[in-house]
Amino acid sequence: TSPIHKSSPAFIQLDTKLSIFETGIKVVDLLAPYRRGGKIGLFGGAGVGKTVLIMELINNIAKAHGGVSVFGGVGERTREGNDLYMEMKESGVINEQNLAESKVALVYGQMNEPPGARMRVGLTALTMAEYFRDVNEQDVLLFIDNIFRFVQAGSEVSALLGRMPSAVGYQPTLSTEMGSLQERITSTKEGSITSIQAVYVPADDLTDPAPATTFAHLDATTVLSRGLAAKGIYPAVDPLDSTSTMLQPRIVGEEHYETAQRV
Repeated sequence: TSPIHKSSPAFIQLDTKLSIFETGIKVVDLLAPYRRGGKIGLFGGAGVGKTVLIMELINNIAKAHGGVSVFGGVGERTREGNDLYMEMKESGVINEQNLAESKVALVYGQMNEPPGARMRVGLTALTMAEYFRDVNEQDVLLFIDNIFRFVQAGSEVSALLGRMPSAVGYQPTLSTEMGSLQERITSTKEGSITSIQAVYVPADDLTDPAPATTFAHLDATTVLSRGLAAKGIYPAVDPLDSTSTMLQPRIVGEEHYETAQRV
């Protein structure tokens, strides 16, 4: 057993090399590449292909990197969690006959759970990912759906504890809680945890404290476009809205950078 509340790895354990995490999805690798050990925000409404993209990534990391994935369902619909599980069983990502063959661990604390459970499920998924990274020395993909619900659960817990609310009614410890989760997602000498987090933006207000705090931690954003999905183009990644701090000539090379700029 391992405690879910832990401090982030010490500086001496961190791997400081900047390297690209190849997803095998061309539009992502070319235009908004992911950093190994980085944090990526996944933006997109219902029905634009988030689940399809997640399944593709889980398959690719298992085949190309020999890695595993952990999926944390934080405060979302139980039906969606069930759908994801069924789809993963069908596609062979989860093998019930031989669990050792499965490529993903699913952890759920859905919206019918009490706030304490919803708040801890993200940390539980992260602790599992740390085990695969530190003990098995693997590259891990950690999915959190939805990081906003983690903040929301923290806000409910804070109110129950009788703390004075902060801006927009959020908990006064918002930045600390977010930091304690996000800082543990990193590359070490043993392996890496790369995290893809679905970000719900309440009322499409990017200045709301919850998404604003999340943005401070992200290395890249993948924005899914309803317009592209309607045309049947999958993955419906919007090439103009998606961004990455890794798209620099000194990291990806001149040729990659020039090609991306021309696109």
